[in-house]
Amino acid sequence: MNALYMDDSYMKEFEAKVVSVTKGGENKFFVVLDRTAFYPDSGGQPYDTGKMVNDRIECPVVYVGKFSGKISHEVSKEGLKEGDAIKGIIDWERRYILMRMHTAAHIISEVFHKDSGALITGNQLGLDKSRIDFSLENFDREKMNEYFKKANEIVSKDLEVKTYSLPREKAMEIKNVTKLANALPPNIKELRIVEIGDFDMQADGGTHVKSTKEIGRIEFLKAENRGKDNRRVYFKLA
Repeated sequence: MNALYMDDSYMKEFEAKVVSVTKGGENKFFVVLDRTAFYPDSGGQPYDTGKMVNDRIECPVVYVGKFSGKISHEVSKEGLKEGDAIKGIIDWERRYILMRMHTAAHIISEVFHKDSGALITGNQLGLDKSRIDFSLENFDREKMNEYFKKANEIVSKDLEVKTYSLPREKAMEIKNVTKLANALPPNIKELRIVEIGDFDMQADGGTHVKSTKEIGRIEFLKAENRGKDNRRVYFKLA
C-alpha cells in the first residue's frame, strides 16, 4: 500500500481505488485502498478521520488502523464496493493539530535528552493535550519550566522540518537517531528521518509541520511520577 502521508503530511484530498470491503458489526465496514493519505493509529499519534466520496455515496471515516501490514479504514456507512474509485478527504483541522503536537513532541524530547540523557518510554498525542513518558531519575517544577523555555526558544527560531528515508545501516550512523528506550524492530530495513533544522534528527513515521513556527507556543501542564525512573510530562499548544 502507498502511504501518501509519509511523503506529504499536507495532503488534504487524494484519489484511490477500493481494494476490499469487509463488513464488521452494525454500521461498521472496513475499507482497504490501493493508496491512502489517512494516517492509521500508530506510534502514539491518533488516527485521521474524514470521508470517502464518489458520485453516488459519501462514507464517513471514523477510525483508521494498520493490521497485517494493511491500512484499514472503518467507515460508518454501507455502499462502497471493490473496484470503486473514491476521493478521500482528510479532516484537516484534526490532522493539523496532531502535526503541530508531533513536531513539538520531538523538540521537547530532544531538549530533555540533551540535558539529562532521558529516553522516551511512552507517548500519546492528543488534540487538547499530549504526554511523553521519560526515563528520568529526578525532576522538579523549576527544571521542567527550564526545559519548556528551551523548547519554545527552538520553536521561535522558525527551523525547517524535513522528512526523508535512509537505509537502516546509514540511519543508525546518526547519533541518537531514536530517543526510544526500546530499540527499533530489526525487520525495518529503511528508516524515515524527521530533521528539525540543525537541532534534531529522529527516526519517525508520523506527520509533521514544515516549520517550527507553525507549532505556536508549547505550554507545560504538569509532571507525574510513574514509578522508578519514569516521569510523565503533559503539555499543550497555544
